[in-house]
This record gives sequence, C-alpha cells and structure tokens, in this order.
Amino acid sequence: MLDNLPRGTICIEDIEMGMTRHLRKVVTDEDIEMFAQVSTDRNPVHLDDDYARDTIFEGRIAHGMLTAGLISAVIGEQLPGHGTVYMGQSLKFLAPVRPGDMVYAEVKVIDIDIAKRRVRLDCHCSVDGKKVLVGEASVLAPSRKFD
Repeated sequence: MLDNLPRGTICIEDIEMGMTRHLRKVVTDEDIEMFAQVSTDRNPVHLDDDYARDTIFEGRIAHGMLTAGLISAVIGEQLPGHGTVYMGQSLKFLAPVRPGDMVYAEVKVIDIDIAKRRVRLDCHCSVDGKKVLVGEASVLAPSRKFD
C-alpha cells in the first residue's frame, strides 16, 4: 500500500476542517479470494471468469465491500487513526473495481464536533481518476484527554 502519511493517531484536538489522508492499493486476485473466504461471499461474478464474462460487467469484479474496506483502512490507520470508533458509513458504488486495478482511497474532514469527539468524513475511491465509490463516514475520534 502507498499512503501519504505515517500510520498512527490524530487526536480530536489536532483534527482540522479539510484535512485529508489517502492510500493506494492494487486489488489482486488473492485479495478477492481472501475476501470471499472471510466474508463467505462467493458470488461467481467475483471468482469465475466464464460466469463473469456473461454479466453486465463483462468480467470479474472485486467485492464492493472490499473496495469500501480501503476507506476503513484510511480511517483506522491515518485519519483519525488508531483508537477511532466507526459510528456510521454511507456508500454509493459508481463503477466496478477489477483485479489489477490501482484503487485510490481518500477521506476528507467535513465536520468536527470537538465537545462530542465526532468527526464527519467525505470518502471516495477512484481508479484512474474515475470515482468508483463515494460516501460519508461518522467517527468518534481519540482524544488526549480521555484515551
């Protein structure tokens, strides 16, 4: 994975409006197979070339939630990072991610409630500059005062 800052924690006291973090990851056949194993989602559109060729996607695609998991990785590792509690996530899938695609996942701070330690994040994933997933996350950020 290629990300723009070290992993760790940004406490609520240090989070600023407009702050962003991201990562890049190539989605591999092995990633898709492991996700199918862990999630028990063995839909053949993800695993079977012959089956997937005859679908609207005209080939295998990664699980949507595998792509969404990259947003979770940015939130849990970078912004706010370690100690963050996920409270909610909206997602809209715009286009498929295929094996071999380099996915760019980014989150951006759009609202902060310091007193409640709540942060809202605009989230998106893209492949070759085209958005494949958009959404918004709500998280409870760690604080130097409490954690």
